[in-house]
Amino acid sequence: MKYVVIMAAGKGTRMQSDLPKVMHKVCNTPMIEHLIDVSKEAGADKIVSIVGYGSEIVKKAMEGKCEFALQEPQLGTGHAVMQAKQLEGLKGKTLVINGDTPCLNPETLAKLYDELDDCSMVVLTAIPEDASAYGRVIKNEDGYLERIVEFKDANEEERAVKEINTGIYGFDNEVLFESLKEIKNDNAQQEYYITDLVEIIKGKNKKVKAVLASNSEEVAGINDRVELARANKYMQRVINERLMESGVTIIDPDNTYISKSVKIEKDVVIYPNVHIQGNTVIGENTEILPQSFIVNSKIGKNNLIDSSHIIDSEVKDSNYIGPYAHLRMNCVVENKTRVGNFVEFKNVHFNDLSRSGHLTYLGDTYVGKDTNIGCGVVTINFDGKNKFRTTIKDRAFVGSNVGLIAPITVGNDAVVAAGTTANRDVEDGDMAIGRVTQENKPGYGYKYKNK
Repeated sequence: MKYVVIMAAGKGTRMQSDLPKVMHKVCNTPMIEHLIDVSKEAGADKIVSIVGYGSEIVKKAMEGKCEFALQEPQLGTGHAVMQAKQLEGLKGKTLVINGDTPCLNPETLAKLYDELDDCSMVVLTAIPEDASAYGRVIKNEDGYLERIVEFKDANEEERAVKEINTGIYGFDNEVLFESLKEIKNDNAQQEYYITDLVEIIKGKNKKVKAVLASNSEEVAGINDRVELARANKYMQRVINERLMESGVTIIDPDNTYISKSVKIEKDVVIYPNVHIQGNTVIGENTEILPQSFIVNSKIGKNNLIDSSHIIDSEVKDSNYIGPYAHLRMNCVVENKTRVGNFVEFKNVHFNDLSRSGHLTYLGDTYVGKDTNIGCGVVTINFDGKNKFRTTIKDRAFVGSNVGLIAPITVGNDAVVAAGTTANRDVEDGDMAIGRVTQENKPGYGYKYKNK
């Protein structure tokens, strides 16, 4: 069995925030959720998050994704792992990872599990550009870990070593919990340090191995907003490169913002300053032009999305959306439609070949096939207490500057003349006209201008 303990109890004082540090987002996902996801991808059977500061916030957000253990008071890293009592006595392998290292990838965690086949403890190490004040990893001739030396305690020879401790570990689970009982807190901070387990486990004549990470950016911890921005940039680069390798064209990867959860098929073209988030899927041969914002939506094939917002909605195939359209709250746009500039749909089902070219609001509306919605059409769907539905059937024509007071139905092949405010159903094939009679006053234009 494989287990993971996520150290997520710290406040993160340098973040200057009331939000627990592990709840800050990297590429639109909380740090701790990234770690839960990669742990599962690496094969973890059970994940325990050690919570402390803001524990209720973390538990509510991650409910059902992992188990929790409370560290209170917080007496060091070793003390944190001691709280994972649901793992005590179990056979298997346990990884201990910091909650502020969201850029870890599942391949690294899988490698740590594999390395535990022939040793009792592994320490994930890295060689950063600037090792400065990090603890140094000292190995013996066989490549096994001899000791971890804090920078302030290291001599010149040890400081010359560039390989550092990342604070991420793997253990034989039974050895871990046996050894935790031997950690002492006889230090200046009176805390229990997980690094003490190196000497304790070596003292049992068991092997401790150092495993080098593929790059130092992956294992970098986040302590402030500057490091949060760096992590965002690194993770976004990784996400975008994976998409490009799978056949997606991203014109400017440095200015394109896509969440890890997004799925994009081949031959999609994404222009700069596009944001795609959540559980979004985008089909083949779709183009997404600059300034588009897409969240939790399904976009089909052969669409053109032009500078538009699409949220919690579905756009099927061969549609032209935008510029500056806004689809939200469970819209479904079928095939070969036109949803034009400054059109807003809320909870709308818009069927094949229908058109809404510009400056329109449709809310809680069904639109049939091959229907035309003119400029400035507004569904009046809210009376201050309740929402009401509008139905516009196949091949209907709704002229410009029409107000449809819901509940109302416009029938098949019906016409609503421009400028009408309609509050009664329009039957199939009928025309509705509701305008104030125009009166022209001869010469009044000159009189008005010459006042």
